[in-house]
Amino acid sequence: MNEEVHWDGIAPEYTEEVLNVYEADQKGILKKYIGKYADRNKTATDFGCGIGNGFPILAPAFKQVLGTDISAECLNIAKKRGYKNVQLKKADLTSARLKLPPADFGVCINVLLLPKVDENRKILRNVYKSLKPNASAIFVLPAMESILHTGWSMMEWYKKEGIAVKDIPKHEFSAFKAAKPDLLQGIIDIQGVPTKHYLQTEIEVLFSEAGFKISTIDKIEYAWETEFDHPPEWLKAPYPWDWFVECRKV
Repeated sequence: MNEEVHWDGIAPEYTEEVLNVYEADQKGILKKYIGKYADRNKTATDFGCGIGNGFPILAPAFKQVLGTDISAECLNIAKKRGYKNVQLKKADLTSARLKLPPADFGVCINVLLLPKVDENRKILRNVYKSLKPNASAIFVLPAMESILHTGWSMMEWYKKEGIAVKDIPKHEFSAFKAAKPDLLQGIIDIQGVPTKHYLQTEIEVLFSEAGFKISTIDKIEYAWETEFDHPPEWLKAPYPWDWFVECRKV
């Protein structure tokens, strides 16, 4: 899949098509950690900024913010937000030739999604390269454990309504249509798009390999409405989640 063409196509409907993690984050984890590192004398880079959903939090918190994205159409929308201390740059985060000014702080929200899993390693290495020594960064990554939990919850829902697992409509399992090797690598179909998901233990290994020291792994929790239309009232915690990672360049 051509990522640039894909995201250029989504840009006009980005708000409807792509979850705004900053708004959906039930516990306010992102605001908390951006606040932790906020410094009006320092710089931040938003790696894969999309249409700039993070700018309302990042722009007031830092002297200068650089927003990068592979999609010129997304960047055109982000530019309309009008923050004077935000610069925008079209960039392929998988490119070995990527050169960005080193930042004091980095944000990378649901960008390590590519179905060619080694491409995500390239992004991770480029984020590392684009930070100053000892700089910190926060990441959000799709959780494989959450996908399995959502599937299990869906089956429990059917069972409570008297429908056996074998009789559940096949479309309910459409997320798991990848070949077995891809499934074992966390490739899940999200609205027709093969999307990389991560185990917590996998995150620990990959970030260490890239040179990061992880400080925190937490959950960005979402309402059940992000997974199901009209979820039943009995469906409570644990809620669906993405992994949140706080780390430092060492």
